[in-house]
Amino acid sequence: MTTISHSDSSHTGEALYSVQGLWCTSCALAVEAQLMRLSGVVAASVHYPSATLLVQGRPDALEEARLATAVRRIGYRLGPPEATADAEARLEAESRYLTLRLLTAVAFGMWTMLTSLLIYAGAMPSPRLELVMAWVSGAFALPVVTYVAFPFYRAGWRTARARRPGMDALVSLGTLTAVGVSLWLLTRGSAEVYFDTAVMLVALLLVGRLVETLCRHRGLRALQALHRPPAQVQRWVADAWQSCALEAVAVGDRLRVEPGETLPLDGVLRDGEALLDLSPLTGESAPRRCLPGEPVAAGCRNQGAALVFEVTAPAGECRLDRLREQMWWQQARKGELQRLADRFAGWLSPLAVVLAALTLLAAWLAGVPAEEAWVRALSVLVVACPCAVGLAIPLAALAGSGQALERGVIIRDPSTFEALAGIRSAAFDKTGTLTRGEPEVLAVRSAPGYGEAAVQALAAMAAEGSEHPLARAVRRHARDAGHDAGAEVAEAEETGGRGRRVRLADGRRLLLGSRDWLGEQGIAIDGLQESAESEVLLACDGQWLAQFSLGEAALPGSAETLARLRRQGLTLALISGDRALAVRRLSAEVGLQPEECYAGRSPEAKAKLLAAMPQPSLYVGDGINDVLGLATASVGVAPLGASSTVQEGAGVALLKPGIKGVETVWQLARRTRRVMRQNLLLSGIYNLLALGLAVAMPIPPLVAVLAMVASSLSVVANSARLAWSDAEVWQKQQDAPASDALGAVP
Repeated sequence: MTTISHSDSSHTGEALYSVQGLWCTSCALAVEAQLMRLSGVVAASVHYPSATLLVQGRPDALEEARLATAVRRIGYRLGPPEATADAEARLEAESRYLTLRLLTAVAFGMWTMLTSLLIYAGAMPSPRLELVMAWVSGAFALPVVTYVAFPFYRAGWRTARARRPGMDALVSLGTLTAVGVSLWLLTRGSAEVYFDTAVMLVALLLVGRLVETLCRHRGLRALQALHRPPAQVQRWVADAWQSCALEAVAVGDRLRVEPGETLPLDGVLRDGEALLDLSPLTGESAPRRCLPGEPVAAGCRNQGAALVFEVTAPAGECRLDRLREQMWWQQARKGELQRLADRFAGWLSPLAVVLAALTLLAAWLAGVPAEEAWVRALSVLVVACPCAVGLAIPLAALAGSGQALERGVIIRDPSTFEALAGIRSAAFDKTGTLTRGEPEVLAVRSAPGYGEAAVQALAAMAAEGSEHPLARAVRRHARDAGHDAGAEVAEAEETGGRGRRVRLADGRRLLLGSRDWLGEQGIAIDGLQESAESEVLLACDGQWLAQFSLGEAALPGSAETLARLRRQGLTLALISGDRALAVRRLSAEVGLQPEECYAGRSPEAKAKLLAAMPQPSLYVGDGINDVLGLATASVGVAPLGASSTVQEGAGVALLKPGIKGVETVWQLARRTRRVMRQNLLLSGIYNLLALGLAVAMPIPPLVAVLAMVASSLSVVANSARLAWSDAEVWQKQQDAPASDALGAVP
């Protein structure tokens, strides 16, 4: 069980579980209703596609044993949240289960349909043979309406016991009514039976369930795209590398990762540099060079020599593990559209039963033959099955969440998804959001007579081993440019925060540090213009060689993304606590206007600015000073590398560097909300119109079955467009101005 406790006055907490035995959305509603009757439980929400239960209430009311007992009374089982592999195995077992029953339904049902067709076509030479064929039709339908339909009966009984009868209760009632009417007609010597209706109802609903399960399976694969660590790793024990289980690794242990292997856990690089492919984690195409002391994350692939890192998070507590867990929490919550769909499906089933009874009574009073009256009541029951309503929102949300994850974005809950689709303004922090959050060399000025290669090589040697951020930036810049050290360092001494003195093996003496410190060492720097931002100077044997101007460069693609967001109607702002000079330089680089930039703002001032922006608003920030702004905005976004506090509080988390993910998730949220509305509107209109027609006029039960299944499949297909969207179509939609109308989605 995963529990989050809150320290507010109500002393409520949250618990996350998985529910085994769910067969349909009605089962999910029944579990919710059963738990809501327990004292101390404030809210219960079951996400049927992932079989995840989120319970809110007093901590003592959230004990697993207490909840499991209540759920067991209506035939379901409660357990801890499923791992991704367990969820995949469950869905595969469900697929096999459904496939076996569907094959049985087809094998026997086709003979039922064939015999019924012969009767309807008048192909039998005598009424006696028609009656025989009707009995044969019933015999072939028997395995379908017993073995194949048993899960519907079981789920219908369970939901009825929970006093939340839903689709399966209606399906069971419709199937049994069709069989009962047929048997009654046979006893009266009539061959006009409806075994084919019962068989078709069960078979087509199984087809819908199988398609739905495949959609859920594909949505789950997005979670599998996150890193799966190896079972065995190489750990340093007793002065030797030994193989051990991943679960045995503790914080502080040293692990070795061979070339081409993936880092199994989060940690800090210790021995030597490393060249890491971050594309499995962030989508960056170019490998990144990491220096000793820098953090490394599970999921990165080692593209250089064997590396050694020190573990900072054990198995189950790495960043990717937390992301998996957050996905389960996200899926268990319900947005406003889902709650609306649940309420609609909740009263639709009792309404259908009442209307069926009234139709039967009215037909009898009107003098309609008993046979026809029962058939009309049967059509009302069949046509009202609310499976399309129950699937309208969860499948669209699951498909949208899976697409977001595949594109490097975590969405915490459906309510955030819905709020995100309607934002009118977006504000961004500077450091760590529009920039990497660490200094970079922006320009290098060499002294006359010295080439760039020689200067870069000396700078790499002078910065070797330093932990100062500016020195590390100089060293990284030199190495990335391909200028490696040309001589060994014999001696190094660093003055904290000011500079570094290095003696090379060939006798040369290097100084790397601030302007003031080099001046104190007797280095003449007259006439050298001071950099507008940070600077580091390099000197060799008493003469300055180079000036490195450092600052925070905008992340690639930031200017283009902001320009597209502006074209699509969003009000933009850059809100930073940094000094005005740095904010102005970055704003010019990313294409923001001076009136859109606010420098030197405190956390409280950031919150006031966000509150004054057009609402709903979005804010992207990565530091502790951004927490208040994230809480003030309608949607808070945590960029890659944000602090743990920000990641926990933000509604959206980006897995890739830069702000491209903001545009991606905004467009996807709008698209998903359109599909949700379309699904809800279409399924609602269908159920209301179909019920009205079935009550007002006689509709053959078989036609009612086909119409009901077509409605469910249309919802599944409409949601599947999100899951199986083509990459080129998606990119074209990204580049074109978006419309949030309820119309068709390209």
